[in-house]
Amino acid sequence: MKLLFVHGWGFDASFWDDLAARLDGFEHVRDDRGYFGTPAPMTCEGRCIAVTHSFGTMRLLSEPPAGLAGVIAINGFDRFIASDDYPGVPPRLVDTMIARFDRRPRAVLDDFLGRCGCGPARYEFDRLQLAADLERMRTTDVRGVTAGLDMPLLSLQSAHDRIVPAAMRDAALAGSGKLERCNHPEAGHLLPTDEPDWCAAAITAFLERFS
Repeated sequence: MKLLFVHGWGFDASFWDDLAARLDGFEHVRDDRGYFGTPAPMTCEGRCIAVTHSFGTMRLLSEPPAGLAGVIAINGFDRFIASDDYPGVPPRLVDTMIARFDRRPRAVLDDFLGRCGCGPARYEFDRLQLAADLERMRTTDVRGVTAGLDMPLLSLQSAHDRIVPAAMRDAALAGSGKLERCNHPEAGHLLPTDEPDWCAAAITAFLERFS
């Protein structure tokens, strides 16, 4: 079974280096949104299991590739903004981020990366693509897609995630009838890079069901 790695906002395909090295027994492909260089499409030939991070989960569910057989969402969500029926991030926080990004994009990006738990951006970036996806995060709701997927989903979350609040972690992907949850008691928003061994073990156990 091939793996399709889909990164989140503010990152690129190299985000998966540590985790992919621990899953070297599985063939994989990686998408790249093109925030820091040349984009690579989110495609995979044949049956695949998607391994997504954060906003990458929403991106995948917005356009599920043909052959998708399962989803492993790490620090992921299918809606970001809070509503009357969903405990997400307050809209005003994202609105402020969008407004600031228009004036000081690097400062906003570096602040976000800092809250994730990593250093500032090391490369020049595509301001328009990042801005477009911020707006997409503000407006997109793919919970209906989640509810309609007839495939196993695994949600790996972290107890100290500063991007995805606790109530939102519990609500993410809840519409799936085939959802399993596994929570790391200490990690933050960068679970694949901070705890790659833990993630690899959970993913391998999940993938054994497809063999």
